[in-house]
Amino acid sequence: MQPIGTIRSPFSSLKDMPIQPKGAKGTIGTIEVKKEYMEGLNDLDGFSHIYLLYTFHKAARTDLTVTPFMDTTPRGVFSTRSPLRPNHIGISIVELVSVEKNLITVRGIDILDGTPLLDIKPYIESFDAVQNSRSGWMKGSVDDVEKKRSDDRFID
Repeated sequence: MQPIGTIRSPFSSLKDMPIQPKGAKGTIGTIEVKKEYMEGLNDLDGFSHIYLLYTFHKAARTDLTVTPFMDTTPRGVFSTRSPLRPNHIGISIVELVSVEKNLITVRGIDILDGTPLLDIKPYIESFDAVQNSRSGWMKGSVDDVEKKRSDDRFID
């Protein structure tokens, strides 16, 4: 797998970042898609939100049990959003502001500056919105998530 571009954000340090897009509501970022993939951006501007799939390129280790930011109990990594996963792949849903040539502007970015982008997919409510879903161990409210910032637990 090769990156298709680079994510730019105001976050230059892993510490004190929002832990999810909900905590980065007004934060603007840009994605610079490599020019050879620019044609693939056609028609993307009709969507309000997009998924960004990326690598946690600063994750240097893998742990199968982690203590998530929103909890104090160790959990299996696959039941969390921790970057310490075996393949270090991250996902965020962000608001699409604009697409101009190979530059995408987004709002609600919670990703470290310089992160390699693997893929972009449109958010489609009729495909993606899940009614009556459960959130397992995660008991934090939207307000809790919005206020929570990263610490050094996943930094090597």
